[in-house]
Amino acid sequence: MSTAILTGQPVPGSSIEADLRSLGFDVRHAADAGDAETLLARVPGGERVAVVDARFVGHPHALRLGLTDPRFPLAAVPGAVTAQPAARPALTRALARQDAPGGGTALAVDSVADRAVTALHADGAAVHHPELGRLVAAVPADPQARNEARQAVAAVDDEAVRLKSAVKARDGFFTTFFISPYSRYLARWCARRGLTPNQVTTASLLTALIAAGCAATGTRGGFVAAGVLLIASFVLDCTDGQLARYSLQYSTLGAWLDATFDRAKEYAYYAGLALGAARGGDDVWALALGAMVLQTCRHVVDFSFNEANHDATANTSPTAALSDRLDSVGWTVWLRRMIVLPIGERWAMIAVLTAVTTPRITLYVLLIGCAFAATYTTAGRLLRSVTRRATRTDRAAQALADLADSGPLTEVLTRLLARPARRLPGIAAPAVALAGGLAVVATAALTDFGGPWPVVGALCYVLTSVLAVARPLKGALDWLVPPFFRAAEYGTVLALAARADARGALPAAFGLVAAVAYHHYDTVYRIRGDAGAPPRSLVRAVGGQEGRTLLVAVLAALLTAAQFKAALTVVAVLVAVVVLAESIRFWVTAHKDGAPAVHDEGEPA
Repeated sequence: MSTAILTGQPVPGSSIEADLRSLGFDVRHAADAGDAETLLARVPGGERVAVVDARFVGHPHALRLGLTDPRFPLAAVPGAVTAQPAARPALTRALARQDAPGGGTALAVDSVADRAVTALHADGAAVHHPELGRLVAAVPADPQARNEARQAVAAVDDEAVRLKSAVKARDGFFTTFFISPYSRYLARWCARRGLTPNQVTTASLLTALIAAGCAATGTRGGFVAAGVLLIASFVLDCTDGQLARYSLQYSTLGAWLDATFDRAKEYAYYAGLALGAARGGDDVWALALGAMVLQTCRHVVDFSFNEANHDATANTSPTAALSDRLDSVGWTVWLRRMIVLPIGERWAMIAVLTAVTTPRITLYVLLIGCAFAATYTTAGRLLRSVTRRATRTDRAAQALADLADSGPLTEVLTRLLARPARRLPGIAAPAVALAGGLAVVATAALTDFGGPWPVVGALCYVLTSVLAVARPLKGALDWLVPPFFRAAEYGTVLALAARADARGALPAAFGLVAAVAYHHYDTVYRIRGDAGAPPRSLVRAVGGQEGRTLLVAVLAALLTAAQFKAALTVVAVLVAVVVLAESIRFWVTAHKDGAPAVHDEGEPA
């Protein structure tokens, strides 16, 4: 239970106390700042507390936005301020300043809550002020102003604003026009029945897995059902985020589930298509694995670029300015959002093609569409990088190093190669990463299975990987290093499994790449949530990207095709068990320990 302290004299006919109770607050009354400070000290330390002026007039949703959002330690709207447990000392100090001699008169605001907010700002505290739009939140000074405020409240439909704000401000064309117009009402229905976003997220996962199972039947009826269920899963996927925004139910665990389940749903569906095709005598496992590799590398490009420029200083770019100008032209906004093939457009395309064509055609179109989208987005990021005058920070360099996923081989060899690496030119990091990646993938794809050349290529790749990360990744194009590493590792596994030409080798490779990709996505979501990268012990345990690439190449050289398939399966299971166990332990513990609530707005465009 949270506690709200109402300050000042109650106003006849005011609904403020009932509104606060409806939001889950236990209401207490204080005559002035001194009484409020005394009551605040009596509230258990683990509870959220709010100080609200008894004269407050406004919409209940304005209070909800200002007082119940779990993402912000301190938040305020006119006439009300709230603090989560970690920020309560700051609020206590702000109230004490008002009660000190001259403390209240020094701040010319006629409201205990607003004076506290002014004091918090003066102390340098970060106070979140939600965007209210048309919602009303005010502390009228006289009866006439109160009457005008009440009229303003009556003129705006609080529920309509709440429903509109439940929809993501920036979304894809398909989601905006074909899903959100009705999924927001489904989110409200879920909220009124006490369902949580995590429950809806789980329902979306189960629906997608059933869709993958239908696709795996290999029948036309199964493919049609799979397409319909995939769209239904996406509706639920939109609903969970809208439910979180509608009811402000954000959590660390929820953000992780939403993000990881999206990837699990899509990649499980690729596997379902491959299984369904196999029932009809068509082997498309290489296409399914290629689609997963391409989509994952697309995401890593987005993640790396965003992290590299997250807090870059002097962040200017003519390309970014041009993009902003294009955004002012309405039709270009939707065109640009569609051609990057975001999750809504992508899933709609997959669902329709599954229902009316074959898995092979579906995967071919998916690969072509994702390749075009990846080319478009990567080209734009390259242009921004080479035209941007920016200084990358230590935080950005560390994030890129974490995304690189370098293992124990790199740790050992860096001590030997650090000095020569520092003498390389600024473009060296992405250049050597690309060269090493091309070498190992080319030798795996173009030489006979079982030969020594993939091992030679992998050894060269280990050396280039060390050179790429031997110095801080602060160059203009250093954000390309992690995606080059992903493409090299995943591409090597794909190429060797395809060259093995053994029944079951490609499905085993699909499982291994899926397990490793989960580890890489988990790293991204930890960094996004300011939780830091996975522990080095985990990275060492799974070998690092260069160690796994070398291991797979050595296994291919030493084993027969059938043995290689079995080895890939064993490695996939071991990696999956290790990374899943650590990931689940971390996120559940973070949730129980009260880690700051976050909300992931979905995959980047």
